[in-house]
Amino acid sequence: MNGEPKTLISILVPALNEEQNVVRCYETIVRVFEKLPEYSYEIIVTDNHSTDRTFELLEELAAKDRALKVIRFSRNYGYQRSLLCAYKAATGACSIQLDCDLQDPPELIPEMLQLWRLGHQVVYGIRRSLQDNFFVATARRAFYRFITWISDDELPVNAGEFRLVDRRILVELHKVDDASPYLRGLISAMGFSQIGLEYDRADRAAGESKFPLKSMISLAVDGVLNHSLLPLRFASISGIMIGALTLLLTFVYLIGRVFLGQHWPAGFATTTILLLMSISINSIFMGILGEYVGRLFLQAKSASNPIVESRLNFPEVVTLVARETR
Repeated sequence: MNGEPKTLISILVPALNEEQNVVRCYETIVRVFEKLPEYSYEIIVTDNHSTDRTFELLEELAAKDRALKVIRFSRNYGYQRSLLCAYKAATGACSIQLDCDLQDPPELIPEMLQLWRLGHQVVYGIRRSLQDNFFVATARRAFYRFITWISDDELPVNAGEFRLVDRRILVELHKVDDASPYLRGLISAMGFSQIGLEYDRADRAAGESKFPLKSMISLAVDGVLNHSLLPLRFASISGIMIGALTLLLTFVYLIGRVFLGQHWPAGFATTTILLLMSISINSIFMGILGEYVGRLFLQAKSASNPIVESRLNFPEVVTLVARETR
């Protein structure tokens, strides 16, 4: 065993203002791999331009351990885009993504690696329980089921970002150029052999959540628009139904007026309500179309590649290649 080369595993950790967690997260990962002598590791932390001491602490750790690699962006590019950058930088035989707040336990890494060794290209964590309040937990689970229902792809229910992906998946992710990626859905849609691993999500070790309600809603919108044409189809079907209803009412009005001698009241209020309803429906559907057109606009601008401010412990040749590919 000592003469055999160790299998390199890439650990991907996104961070934003995690000065209270980043050292603890690094030390926990290192302790896990001390019990896995057949594996070596690289820890890739993507710092989304933290404004606290997160990057300073990472610099101190990286100076002591060359296996810790850090990518600091010039501004906050969002959780999903920073993760995609980390996936593209991974050089291991597989990668494992986990959050810096340790809500996803690194202690499950050996079990994930065991399932990977059995031939599964993706091992995703299934959140058996959540530490969120009742409203947030219910909304999360409802969204998981909703997006699975509307999606053309097979997306696992209650699966978050905690997952292992094989090198084969990493190669495919390197080809992705998306200004608004939804990685959990993107990876699930790639197929291959995928298996879930249930776990209980823990409380944050320290600090505050970087995922307020606004970010959750934004992620949900990205998930729906990236994996389903249902909103567009809903707009089309609704337009057809409203048009058919209008034609039917017009036909009834003509029959009553011409053949039955009915004298309808002026109906100013009814006419006004129908006009306002039509304007509202058109506005809603124009908004839906605008969401898709906006994504095409961002994609056309090639805005999907975050600007890197600093790299720590990346070989110069890798940095040059990365710059050329961008």
